[in-house]
Amino acid sequence: MSADTSAAPLLKTPLHALHVELGAKMVPFGGYDMPVQYATGILAEHRHVRTAAGLFDVSHMGQVTLSGAEADVALETLVPVDIVGLAAFKQRYALFTNDQGGILDDLMVTRRENDLFLVVNAACKAQDIAHLQARIGQRCTVTPLPDQALLALQGPQAVTALARLNPAVQQLVFMTGAHVVLDGIDCFVTRSGYTGEDGFEISVPADKAEQLARALLAQPEVKPIGLGARDTLRLEAGLCLYGHDIDTTTTPVEASLTWAIQKVRRAGGDRAGGYPGAAVIDTHFAQGTQRKRVGLISTERMPVREGARVVTEDGTDIGVVTSGSIGPTVNQPVALAYLATPHAAVGTAVYAVVRDKRVAMTVSPLPFAPHRYHRG
Repeated sequence: MSADTSAAPLLKTPLHALHVELGAKMVPFGGYDMPVQYATGILAEHRHVRTAAGLFDVSHMGQVTLSGAEADVALETLVPVDIVGLAAFKQRYALFTNDQGGILDDLMVTRRENDLFLVVNAACKAQDIAHLQARIGQRCTVTPLPDQALLALQGPQAVTALARLNPAVQQLVFMTGAHVVLDGIDCFVTRSGYTGEDGFEISVPADKAEQLARALLAQPEVKPIGLGARDTLRLEAGLCLYGHDIDTTTTPVEASLTWAIQKVRRAGGDRAGGYPGAAVIDTHFAQGTQRKRVGLISTERMPVREGARVVTEDGTDIGVVTSGSIGPTVNQPVALAYLATPHAAVGTAVYAVVRDKRVAMTVSPLPFAPHRYHRG
């Protein structure tokens, strides 16, 4: 995770005052003044989420609905993902692509009774909304939801804590959603998240967000968690951070996100193509790519950060690290990197170059820490 360097005035989420009250260290991120950690620090926060439940403020992310009879068909013209086949109250990971097959943003899509509910990245939300309005605004109604906040409750005890506010959340399984009343507030809840743990994301009216956050923090399992731990948690889970591990120059196949493109949208499928960059992505599926996103793990203690070169034993450059840290759960340095495909096989020995010193690393399966989603 890296902070903003923009000189533009920082925005505040509805929980900003609560973060300050709780002693958070605030940093610029995605155009917002956000908590990077609280008094106990990133390491303790990371471990708390892996063992209990952590509350994240992710209100900086964008929330948008698409409504109208053609909304699903229209969205499929922008993403290489099966939206038409998405069942009611099911959620799916998706990608906006450009004409070169690069990734404009990644997002979550949930089909609700009368609309598609989208959650997009904070730094991309203005361009995403403009993209939706320009490209499919004639076919469906694009409605930004700036008056909604977004909270994430993550960890193996998240369901226990949230069920005290409404036991109905126990009926949700991974990547499903429901309208749920929490502490007397109408919310839309999905069982999903960005940590690799079981958990929930809660869309709540902004003027009720602090009430709900305080109700959640009153549960004995729950502590507030900042962006620092969110980054180490998602890295151990092998999840991409937009602008670092994926961007407009990486295609879904290069990024090892082929699982996000269902067969019905690939060449030969019933609704193949028809989205920006489809020809490039289909070619990548058919012929492979020159590079591939992989996991790297080291038995040394030197952390390997974004931008580190990756070389072979004879010093040949074969790639670059896009995210890296000591993984608090796996207790080893872990990283995501793009490597030349001949060197991308699991078990391949490589070296990351950190301050002119070589750090031995091995291409590893992802995730580094097992996902513990509740699939029913």
